[in-house]
Amino acid sequence: MGIDKESEIAANLQIGPTSAGMVRIYIEADGGIELPLDFEPEEAEEIAEELRAAAEAVRALGNGKGGGKPKPRRK
Repeated sequence: MGIDKESEIAANLQIGPTSAGMVRIYIEADGGIELPLDFEPEEAEEIAEELRAAAEAVRALGNGKGGGKPKPRRK
């Protein structure tokens, strides 16, 4: 699966600090998949910058709002 391919897989996403001083991105997907990803604070900031840059790129293309069927988000 590529980054631009749609998927029907639903997942929960949680982000927060750990007691070990890391930033954890925790993904829980259908089928019992659990994926904890731990990052140093600097790495987490780089990821945040990449997310912002991707959002800006989508807006620049005019696809930021109403450009397609929204996917449901679960928390």
